[in-house]
Amino acid sequence: MEPFVVSARKYRPRTFKDVVGQQAITNTLLNAIENDHLAQALLFCGPRGVGKTTCARILAKKINQEGTEREDEDFAFNIFELDAASNNSVDDIRSLIDQVRIPPQVGKYKVYIIDEVHMLSQSAFNAFLKTLEEPPKHAIFILATTEKHKIIPTILSRCQIFDFKRITVKDAAEYLKYIAEQQGITAEDSALHIIAQKADGAMRDALSIFDRVVSFSGENLTRKAVTENLNVLDYDTYFATTDLILENNIPELLVLFNKTLSLGFDGHHFVIGLGSHFRDLMVCQHPHTLELLEVGEDVKQQYKEQSSKASKTFLLRGLELVNSCDLNYKSSKNQRLLVELTLMQLASIDYDGEKKNTDFIIPASHFKSVPPKDLKIPPREVAKTELEENTEEIAKEVPKPDPPSIKKIALKQKMDRVSGLSLSSLKTKKEHADSKNSEGSDVIQPNKPFTEEAMQIQWDAFVKKLEKKGKKILASNLQTDVPKLKNGNTIWIELPNGTMKKEVEREQGPLLDYLKQNLANHSITLHITVNEEIVKKYAFTPEEKYQKLKEKNPAIELLRKEFDLDF
Repeated sequence: MEPFVVSARKYRPRTFKDVVGQQAITNTLLNAIENDHLAQALLFCGPRGVGKTTCARILAKKINQEGTEREDEDFAFNIFELDAASNNSVDDIRSLIDQVRIPPQVGKYKVYIIDEVHMLSQSAFNAFLKTLEEPPKHAIFILATTEKHKIIPTILSRCQIFDFKRITVKDAAEYLKYIAEQQGITAEDSALHIIAQKADGAMRDALSIFDRVVSFSGENLTRKAVTENLNVLDYDTYFATTDLILENNIPELLVLFNKTLSLGFDGHHFVIGLGSHFRDLMVCQHPHTLELLEVGEDVKQQYKEQSSKASKTFLLRGLELVNSCDLNYKSSKNQRLLVELTLMQLASIDYDGEKKNTDFIIPASHFKSVPPKDLKIPPREVAKTELEENTEEIAKEVPKPDPPSIKKIALKQKMDRVSGLSLSSLKTKKEHADSKNSEGSDVIQPNKPFTEEAMQIQWDAFVKKLEKKGKKILASNLQTDVPKLKNGNTIWIELPNGTMKKEVEREQGPLLDYLKQNLANHSITLHITVNEEIVKKYAFTPEEKYQKLKEKNPAIELLRKEFDLDF
């Protein structure tokens, strides 16, 4: 009996053409070899199981081939592999550097493959820098890592970096199908897609899962066997759940969730899978996004059928609820209740039963002057219609006030009794505002003349009022210049910059109101100009402040000289 060899080793690619899902990198390396344009230090980085070490071995073999060697020649004497996870000290790197100096006995290049290079210590990295920057002509270094961010920048700058991507579900499923055919195993497409999704972009993990499932189910690989062995929820569970949600069948929905829990599945796992299911239904609704659905053809048809039953509004709201449940699951003290509540909310999104309170819509006929005979309007609505038609009669009932007051009271009564949803209420509000404005315009505002001294007194009083309120910046801005009176009622003030002008303009309303009231003149206006030359009048630096103080008190200069003071 031959010993069993796992598929990850048995089907390890031997040429660049066999590498799955990394066509851009393999083509680049092939062109570099053919054009003799290969760097001496390469860094292969990416997730686990995507072909980094495999590509390094293929590259090491490819650059030493001259066409005269045997087909099974692996150039073992020219390829040196170092596991940096267990050989990460300075002594290990120094030993490697000593070997690099010796040229190869067979072939053209000696290739050093350092796997998990991010595990090297800081001192080992530093010892490796000089050799990596200027290696001998016969040496090529290939570094492989899953965590590029842990490598020091000085190493990264000396390497040509190749970023390996995750293998797509489609590519992984196709390669698994090829391996199944090689082994004479019948496999459903949906079963292979589940394995590829479980691998999460790692081909090595996909092959390991494939071997495990084949050991469980034999030569016939079905979707049911895969889901049972991998302990994942089948598509059918989520199709049934979504059907019950669309039917608003909450009791059966809770029973289905209970059965799922009884099979040993976690509620969080169920919620995450339901969110992915809603997402797949969403991408099925448009032909341009259909390619984002990574399932087999048989399951894809089921998705298309169910997506036609669900509206976009439902799916968007459903995704929002499921995502909220996912975020709150770990912090919840009653996790089962949280999931059940989410399921009940999902089943109530499109519920049109008696419990749903539909919005009240006023019929269009209500806004007509004469309601139709077959329409029953509540007494309050009839009263509103009468008011709209008989404004003059309402005005007559109001005793004796002046004509403007009659109209105002009538309009106010209409506003109090007319519904906010009727068009007539909008018209009544407009009439009320117009009448208010017209009455306000009849009042004569005083415009008494005043002197500049009186204006400056009120100006200073307003500034003191601002200081008491804590608005010291605005008060300081108003004290920058002495206001002057021009043309009888125009106040001029000159400020040193535009910023101060904007601050004063922003707060000029209360200032003008205060001056108008206290000077009994409602035609006062404020004119603000900017003169940047007056900035020089104000001291900002310590030296300028000192000069100002010295002008006021020359004795300060004697004090400074006596104590040898400095700014």
